[in-house]
Amino acid sequence: MLTRRFFTKTIATLAGALMAGISLQATPALAETPIKFTLDWKFEGPAAGFLLALDKGYFKAEGLDVTIDTGNGSVEAIPRVATGAYEMGFGDINSLMKFLDEDPSQKIKAVYMVYERPTFAVVGRKSLGVSTDPKSLEGKKLGAPPPDGAFAQWPAFKQVAKIDDSAITIESIGFPVREPMLAKGDVDAVFGFAFSVILNLKAQGIADDDIATILMAENGLNLYGNSVLVNSDFAAANPDAVKGFLKALAKGFADAVANPQEGVDAVLKRNETLNPEIELERLNMANSMNIKTPYVVENGMGGIDPARLAASIDTLKVSLGLKGNVKAEQVFDASYLPTKEERMLP
Repeated sequence: MLTRRFFTKTIATLAGALMAGISLQATPALAETPIKFTLDWKFEGPAAGFLLALDKGYFKAEGLDVTIDTGNGSVEAIPRVATGAYEMGFGDINSLMKFLDEDPSQKIKAVYMVYERPTFAVVGRKSLGVSTDPKSLEGKKLGAPPPDGAFAQWPAFKQVAKIDDSAITIESIGFPVREPMLAKGDVDAVFGFAFSVILNLKAQGIADDDIATILMAENGLNLYGNSVLVNSDFAAANPDAVKGFLKALAKGFADAVANPQEGVDAVLKRNETLNPEIELERLNMANSMNIKTPYVVENGMGGIDPARLAASIDTLKVSLGLKGNVKAEQVFDASYLPTKEERMLP
């Protein structure tokens, strides 16, 4: 009797295990597509849209396992993605055009415009003789980090703004000392992204009314700014992953615009040394100046005007020495974009 009960129980257990195995085989777990993403810079306010998409599970909902790393400039992100070290990234589309003009076979393209107006600026101090007039830079010493996207536009900007650079001194400086050198008066102005330089200067103790910001986009330079980049081999092999990434990202940026404080909280989780008030101001500046522009309000975030992008190539022939080896359609691929409705900002 005991033997029969043991035998019956054993058979039942084996049968249950077998059925469970069949059930697991019939509904396999779907593997998430891994994507390594490089930012252009550190975890600061303007990165909020990316981080909210990650923290709120928007990437995961699209079947993606996304890792977001910091960067070292909007130009350096480009080779990271082109080489496949990162599947996707965030970098300057103008520098991307230069990169592709030099070698059109590089495996990279832009797929989502984030800074519809570029953040390129020259920021100086009024107490050092710099105003919002570009011609106030004449005769001054300007600090320029070599990998900086704003500095890359200097040849075109001084032309459209009619700046005489014969008495201007350009000093090559690193990112970490850029604002400290301006704060100490070692240089009169510096190149950089407006929202970064302005707020880093304030953190150095420079008063608001002593800061003079010259935005290149408001002084004749009609270019686009930073966009989401993708390795083209990865995109060709994983088109749904790229589309899912951009769909999730649109939600993240919409949240960062609707609730900037929530976005700053996501940033502070990665860098507790930041000043919350400064990062909130930095994010609000990026939202108003570069992200939620009049064009984006009407057309949704992420897309571009092909004619405007094509026209920018002529400008870049001056600033970056483009030879004409690349066309706008080789630089930006709109086929991965979510619908316009999904890209509208609140």
